[in-house]
Amino acid sequence: MHGGKCGDDAFERGALLNWRIARIATGRLRSHPYRSFQKDPGFFESGADRFDAFIMASVAKARGQGARVFLNELRAAARELDDTRALTLSPELSDALGRAQTSMRALIDEVSADARVESGPESETRGTTDGLSTPSLSASPYLAL
Repeated sequence: MHGGKCGDDAFERGALLNWRIARIATGRLRSHPYRSFQKDPGFFESGADRFDAFIMASVAKARGQGARVFLNELRAAARELDDTRALTLSPELSDALGRAQTSMRALIDEVSADARVESGPESETRGTTDGLSTPSLSASPYLAL
């Protein structure tokens, strides 16, 4: 979805942030005692992932929803990052992932604003069906903790 612009844009920062997270995880997995954890993704798996990303980006660009699709992918990566950090026992790894979480939240906030601008004035007339606004808290007493 990168438009070929040079400079500091959200797509480049998202790529660098995800590369940094992958580097942290890969370094940890390389030192894991189980050999199956030390393997990289296979050739076909990497190719399928790249093809899936290419198709998703092409459709998003054609529909003019690049920021929204990018925001959804960033949110999915943020959930995985949150889960990984929550299950981490190593303080060094937790600190590194915590710094990545801070960067991820800032990037999500920026891309969320871009997605609202991208959706334009028709998103205000549609109400909350665009998926970008935060859902209201449930009034159910069973969900309150």
